[in-house]
Amino acid sequence: MISAGDFRNGVTFEMDGNVYQIIEFQHVKPGKGAAFVRTKIRNVISGAVTERTFSPTEKFPTAFVERKEMEYSYNDGDLYYFMDLETYELVPIDKSILSDNFKFVKENMVCKVMSYKGNVFGVEPPTFVELKVVHTEPGVRGDTATNVTKPGTLETGAEIRIPLFVNEGDIVRVDTRTGEYMERV
Repeated sequence: MISAGDFRNGVTFEMDGNVYQIIEFQHVKPGKGAAFVRTKIRNVISGAVTERTFSPTEKFPTAFVERKEMEYSYNDGDLYYFMDLETYELVPIDKSILSDNFKFVKENMVCKVMSYKGNVFGVEPPTFVELKVVHTEPGVRGDTATNVTKPGTLETGAEIRIPLFVNEGDIVRVDTRTGEYMERV
């Protein structure tokens, strides 16, 4: 059990049958009246963020979210299979659980699979990935104003904006959190 007075950033707890993680917290002790804890919490399973105030004496059961590294193997329709690196067991995960930034993941990449009480609720891809550009238009000579970009298709099928000097066959580093081009490798 954890009391609201002990809340810190990153703490996970159960409330009303859901699992929440503290994003921000602030202990407030007004000059008149009782103290309270103002928080911004994220529902770990749905991703919804809400603000809520708690009395410092409120208690909640601590929730242990398991983050396990697994290797993405292949997909079969709407099921994506991940291999546990310790037991070599294949775990099927439904497409609806995967986030938008999963489009940057190719086979045999290691991702963090997040679960609570054995139920998988999220897959976190690596922060930076290196992917090959499979299609892009050639850059036009003389079209070199500052930060000019063109569309490029990566080997996973994802489309991003890349600089003019990047050609087909080049390998680029992409930030999966924002989907932005970082550098040519």
